[in-house]
Parts: sequence; C-alpha cells; structure tokens
Amino acid sequence: MQKHITLGEYIIENQKDFQYSSGELSRLLSSIRLASKVVNHEVNKAGLVDILGAAGETNIQGENQQKLDVYANDVFMKTLVNREIVCGIASEEEDDYVIIEGKNRSHDNKYIVLIDPLDGSSNIDVNVSVGTIFSIYRRVTPIGNPVTKDDFLQPGNLQVAAGYVVYGTSTMLVYTTGFGVNGFTLNPATGTYYLSHPHMQFPDDGTIYSINEGYYVHFPQGVKDYLKYCQEEEGNRPYSARYIGSLVSDFHRNMIKGGIYMYPTSSKSPQGKLRLLYECNPIAFLAEQAGGKATDGYKRILEIKPTELHQRVPIFAGSKLMVDKLEEFMAKYPESADY
Repeated sequence: MQKHITLGEYIIENQKDFQYSSGELSRLLSSIRLASKVVNHEVNKAGLVDILGAAGETNIQGENQQKLDVYANDVFMKTLVNREIVCGIASEEEDDYVIIEGKNRSHDNKYIVLIDPLDGSSNIDVNVSVGTIFSIYRRVTPIGNPVTKDDFLQPGNLQVAAGYVVYGTSTMLVYTTGFGVNGFTLNPATGTYYLSHPHMQFPDDGTIYSINEGYYVHFPQGVKDYLKYCQEEEGNRPYSARYIGSLVSDFHRNMIKGGIYMYPTSSKSPQGKLRLLYECNPIAFLAEQAGGKATDGYKRILEIKPTELHQRVPIFAGSKLMVDKLEEFMAKYPESADY
C-alpha cells in the first residue's frame, strides 16, 4: 500500500535540499501549518459565530477590516511570535513591520515573514473560498541586531519560500522553497495535511482568463486589446472568463487547469491594486516554480525592487504562453509602463 506523506514528513525529508538548512526554516513552515489549521477551523464555522462582517476598523490601505481578517492576523502573528523562530514579521493588516524581541534572542533568527493573513475575506459572507498568502526571506541585516525595513524591502527573486493556503471545499496548503511546487490537502478528521498534488505545474497554455471586466473602460489599451483577443472566435478561442475575486482561488484554479490571472493598473488604481510584498511576489515565485510566468506587463515581478511595505503593482500571472501573448499587446503601448 502506498504511504501517504504528511506535510510534516515532507518538510523534514526535504530540508536537506535547502542551502542554509538548520531546521529553522522547517520549524517556520510547521508554524504556518499550525496557524492555518486554526484559521481553517474558524473559517469553516464562520456562519455559526459572530465573526462575519466588518470589524469597524480599516487597515493601512484604508480598506475595511473584516472580522476574520483581524482574527487570522492575530493567529498567524501570535503563532510566529510565540515560537520565536523569526526576527520580524510584516502583515498586510499592520501599519508597519513588527520586530520580534523574545526571551531566546530572536534577533539571532535568520528569517522574516511577510503575510496576507486572509486574502479575499469579503467573500466569507457569501461562502466563497478565501486564502492565506505568505512569503519568507533571509534577513539582510547583521544577525544579533533588530531587523530594519531593509530586511523586508527585498526583491522577490530573493525569497527562500512562499506559499498559500486555500480554504475551500477542501483546505490546501501549497508552497515552494525553490524546488518546485507541492500541494497538501487537510484531512479534517485527523487535522493532518497530506501530499495530494506533487510537482504542480501550469500547463504551457490555457483557456481561462481571470479579471474583473467591470473595470474594462479603466484598463490600459494593451489590456483591452488582449481581452478582445481572448474573446475572438479563432483556434481554441474564445477563452472562458472565470473570476472568483479571491486571488488565491483564481490562481489555484488556473495553475491546475491552465489560465492567466490579471489585475492591471487602471484609471481608478494607477499603481495597481495588489500588494507587491504580500501578494504579487509570493504568487510570482509560485508561478515560476510551477513553470508559469508573472509580469507587471513589461517586466518580471520578481525583479521589482520594493520601495515601501505596502507598495502596489499590476500583475499578470499564469500559463507562460498566455502571459507572453499579454506582453505582446502591452509592448505596443510602452508609455503605459510608467506606473
């Protein structure tokens, strides 16, 4: 009988592949696994308890914080802080990064975490899938000192791990440490993640495009032209429009079935809407590790040098041939690149 590999077993068995393996990264990933199970439990009973709807506060981006946003942020923050395995954390829900100062010399830890605790949480009220997105870097400041903003403002190509948890009809944790992408499904009966999707890969091409077409009139001309191309009757087109409104859910579906996710600039969001550090970089890392591609329309997402914690950028991520075609249309309007 084939042995079912658990996430814990997989992390331990594969930590030897990591250049700086000391067990610290494995413990960090295990902490994220634990926190995700706690959040999953609350998400699944959201309709039964008073954690639906807005919490009455706004986050640093001026967006209304949903109650589950606040809960998920607390769970991930406390889990990572209490275990003293990171030296700093930045969350989409926090105004600034958090320096971890524990009893056991947390300044000596090597890793920092950036996290979107509950992406797409406004969908909770209507029972649509949501997710958690995380990104891990090695610090760049000297070990033994408190972290600084420089530790967090690193380009995405320096990530050592990234992943997401999708809380859907089944709960899955998908992650990479730079050696491909693997997906683990939670068995709710035992509370254990099992390897269910080894070596996940984007199909080279696809037939799904995911974008909020309600903003069509506000999109750059290159994006409008690409959408027209997607809708033309030719070859395997028109493509299917599939848009959930939860980044994790849309990206996850497209990675399995083949497709492109798009959140461009617009006259309403001149810099784009999604956050580079908490959403775009980890998603881009996963896309490339799964054989796909991620771009801002003109250059590789992972090569963008961040300038602020909550920086926004446009993103197009998915099957390589679809992203290549999008870039062909964008290249006709180079002036749009100045965001």
